[in-house]
Amino acid sequence: MPGIYIHIPFCKQRCNYCNFHFSTQLQHTASFIDALKVEMALQRHYLPPGSVKTLYVGGGTPSILTPGQVRDIFSSLEATLEVDIRNMEEVTFEVNPDDISEAYLRELKDAGVKRLSIGIQSFKEADLRFMHRAHTMEQSQYAIEAAVSSGFDNVSIDLIYGIPGLSHEEWVAHIEKAVRFGITHISAYALTVEPRTLLEQQVRHQKVPPLDEEQAAVQFELLVRTLAAHGYEQYEISNFALPGHYAIHNTNYWKKEWYLGLGPSAHSFNGSSRQWNIANNALYSGSLLQRGKLQHETEQLTEADNWNEYVMTGIRTMWGLDLQYMNAHFRESFLEQLMKDIVPLQEKGWLESTSERIVLTLEGKLYADRIAGMLFV
Repeated sequence: MPGIYIHIPFCKQRCNYCNFHFSTQLQHTASFIDALKVEMALQRHYLPPGSVKTLYVGGGTPSILTPGQVRDIFSSLEATLEVDIRNMEEVTFEVNPDDISEAYLRELKDAGVKRLSIGIQSFKEADLRFMHRAHTMEQSQYAIEAAVSSGFDNVSIDLIYGIPGLSHEEWVAHIEKAVRFGITHISAYALTVEPRTLLEQQVRHQKVPPLDEEQAAVQFELLVRTLAAHGYEQYEISNFALPGHYAIHNTNYWKKEWYLGLGPSAHSFNGSSRQWNIANNALYSGSLLQRGKLQHETEQLTEADNWNEYVMTGIRTMWGLDLQYMNAHFRESFLEQLMKDIVPLQEKGWLESTSERIVLTLEGKLYADRIAGMLFV
């Protein structure tokens, strides 16, 4: 079930933890859209015709776009790639609370958006100021209420835990608040110090204390247990949904479905290779508009690459590693080594296995990246 991702590389301001590609020079939005249309034409044969079932518009901050710009992008996508947005299984659009009004959300719905992903991050004012978020606690609450009143019944929110000064009681209160709002999907991430971010500079210059790993671990377990008590399924380490509300587009990433990424820094995958666009707005737009060329890099994937990617993404999901799939798609020696490598991890209580699959335990989810690395070839 192939999908399309569009990266909108603009934000009003820089959050202290973010290492995604974006620019605060919003005056270049129009030229970016023109360049995006050229890329659509160049990439129109990347996915099999008629195969696209999902669209995800992320960023950056897609909600800096006007309704007219959203319609322009969508109509160009339909005309150039011959997709039918209104009949797709899922069309997700990321929004920030400070951009939201009921009128804006109704315009998005009319344009074909079926699912909203709202960057709440926290319901605590001090947390928002610490992270340099542009919105307030009141705007967070209004955003959710406006989404519901505008007719969206598939709403996801992002939350962050492990924030300095965020108590365990406050964190549980944030989760409970999301549940009371009737949110169908929650993506929750531990605050991390990424290279070349403001947070990294703050920690390095001792303006902010180092993050507390124990705090994050306890709050992760509180997250899992609290949402499970309310009927949410943890279908991926950072993603929780009420039954029937999994993010289809993102789930397809983890299941190695094909996808096309459009926009600066966007990645694409066609089963045998991966490619990624240049992470520079000026060079991206200039190359497309002046020379009609897309600046990108491509990597041909080896069998070992595909194995490692499958392990890295699959182990994070509730479905785990499908042994039948691995036996059908990879050489026997890889599987034999896997069965040896999981033994000490099972003894630690980090993995559980059956004749069909290998999955992480709750404790194992705290070490998912480390475990995946131990199962690479």
